[in-house]
Amino acid sequence: QVQLVESGGGLVQAGGSLRLSCAASGFTFSSYAMSWYRQAPGKERELVAAITSAGGYTNYADSVKGRFTISRDNTKNTVYLQMNSLKPEDTAVYYCNVHRILRDYWGQGTQVTVSG
Repeated sequence: QVQLVESGGGLVQAGGSLRLSCAASGFTFSSYAMSWYRQAPGKERELVAAITSAGGYTNYADSVKGRFTISRDNTKNTVYLQMNSLKPEDTAVYYCNVHRILRDYWGQGTQVTVSG
C-alpha cells in the first residue's frame, strides 16, 4: 500500500533553515507528481510546493517563493523541502502528498515550529 513518511521537522529560530524529507513506497514514485502541504493551528491545509514526476517543473505558494525549494530523488523515492529564512508564520504541520488514481494520500506529518 502507499506509504509516505515525513521527517526533518523541529524547532528553529526565525531566519533559520530546515530540510524536510518524505520517503515514499507502495507505488511507482517516478511516475507521479509530489506535493508538500502545511496546516497551521486553526487554519485550513494549504499547498506549499509541488514538483512534477521527473522534477522538471515546480510550483510554490506565494508566501514561500524564494525561500523554499522542493526537489526529488527518484532513485531514493524521496521528495525534499528545503526551507530557508524561516518565519514564525511558517509554523505548521507539514505533510507530503501524492494524488494517485483519483485519491489523495498523505503522510503522518512533521511539526515545524519557528520561534520569533
